[in-house]
Amino acid sequence: MYWLLLGFGVLTGVTTVLFGFGGGFIVVPLLYTLLLALHGTQSEIGQAAMHIAVATSTCVMIFGTALATRRHLIAGTLRWDLIRPFLIYIAIGAVIGATAALNLNATWLRWAFIIYLILTILDSLFRPGFLHESQNNIRPMPPLQLASLGITIGGFAALLGVGGSVMTVPLMRRRGASMTSATAMANPLSLPMAISGTLTYMLLASRDAVSLGAWHIGYVDLAACLILVVGSWVGIRVAARWIGRIPDRIHAKIYIFLLCLVLGVMIVV
Repeated sequence: MYWLLLGFGVLTGVTTVLFGFGGGFIVVPLLYTLLLALHGTQSEIGQAAMHIAVATSTCVMIFGTALATRRHLIAGTLRWDLIRPFLIYIAIGAVIGATAALNLNATWLRWAFIIYLILTILDSLFRPGFLHESQNNIRPMPPLQLASLGITIGGFAALLGVGGSVMTVPLMRRRGASMTSATAMANPLSLPMAISGTLTYMLLASRDAVSLGAWHIGYVDLAACLILVVGSWVGIRVAARWIGRIPDRIHAKIYIFLLCLVLGVMIVV
């Protein structure tokens, strides 16, 4: 199990730095499947497998997005003037989303994850802007739109443990960003969600007297989190050399392809 987690942690780091996602879309289905295989569906951990996967994924994202943000900062691909206004609203939305997730049945949470993926893929394929070559002329948003989108992004991301990239990358693409810029901005925008969401999963689960044994704080599996973070660090270091080198339209197509792969995994498991 541990070597598998380490390997997928590396993959998480690669997709985090190059595509703005990886924590949730890789960790959630992987950890969900492993927990069911190791503990069975009738055990306490098995029954909470989806919540553990989502909470642990959210915790892993704190480290992955922070490391990826640093790499993009070094590469000069971040637009702080566009990122900064989003941060507080995403953090607020994350608290709402994590609270909602703890009150949902695990099966419903899994299907919410699947439906969210399907809608994102269809939106990216058929709504104008995502697959077109971009000149990176990003159009800013008015304050009210910033607030509503930020809370929505933070809420859905924490609810499903996927980070905000699956919403922010298509959003920034439609507003004129290149894939390099869109994925670069997805990482710092996911950081407040990851911090707020993780604390909420820990505190609310503790309040509800959820006890899953050693190496758990609330629903967060600390052992799995540590291994995934180490792997993620390796993946980010390896992939950092490719920042800004992938052609824009190819970058966008690979992003959609990866979403389709994760969708297939979640439907099968």
